[in-house]
Amino acid sequence: MADTQPCDPFAEYGLADPFIPSDFFWQPGMLVAGVDEVGRGPLVGAVVTAAVILDPKYPIVGLADSKKISEKKRLALESEIKSHALGWALGRAEPDEIDQLNILHATMLAMQRAVAALPVEAHAVLIDGNRVPALQCPAQAVVKGDGRVPAISAASILAKVARDREMYALHARYPQYGFDRHKGYPTAVHMAALEQHGALAEHRRSFGPVAAAIAQGNLF
Repeated sequence: MADTQPCDPFAEYGLADPFIPSDFFWQPGMLVAGVDEVGRGPLVGAVVTAAVILDPKYPIVGLADSKKISEKKRLALESEIKSHALGWALGRAEPDEIDQLNILHATMLAMQRAVAALPVEAHAVLIDGNRVPALQCPAQAVVKGDGRVPAISAASILAKVARDREMYALHARYPQYGFDRHKGYPTAVHMAALEQHGALAEHRRSFGPVAAAIAQGNLF
């Protein structure tokens, strides 16, 4: 008889308090993707998402919320995730899409794009946060999932590394804004640079500080 008890999709990680899905019934062999985003709060650049299906035969040591580990550790884990996951993909929504849709709906779109881009089909999806985009498979939101679900932790790391690289590239073009330090978030340094140098094409025009700068004719 098939096991009808709720199961831990990531039992191989031996978590003390594993997350057990309640919106779908997981069974061995079912491929569960973790999804997370980075970049909802910044004033500039895309919101970047990642979807990851981990290989249960290759548990990755050290997975955690990307914000709680060092950049050096994130880079090492990024390489391991990409090498050993059964599938991974990135998604994104650009600043103009964010301005048109709002950041919430743009984030949902970016998550859909990441899941759709996976090289293998996910049977179910676990998503960090409290909202779920429309998908072709069962999905469940997990509050603080980047610290509770290994596949979401992996997605958090891939999205964070990818977006940080974009901010370093933007810094190389516009060093006066300090993107290498604040990654586009509305810090005092960024706000001062926005006031002094104006809004870039990469800035999100629907966000208050950027809209205020544009209203004052303050464009780079």
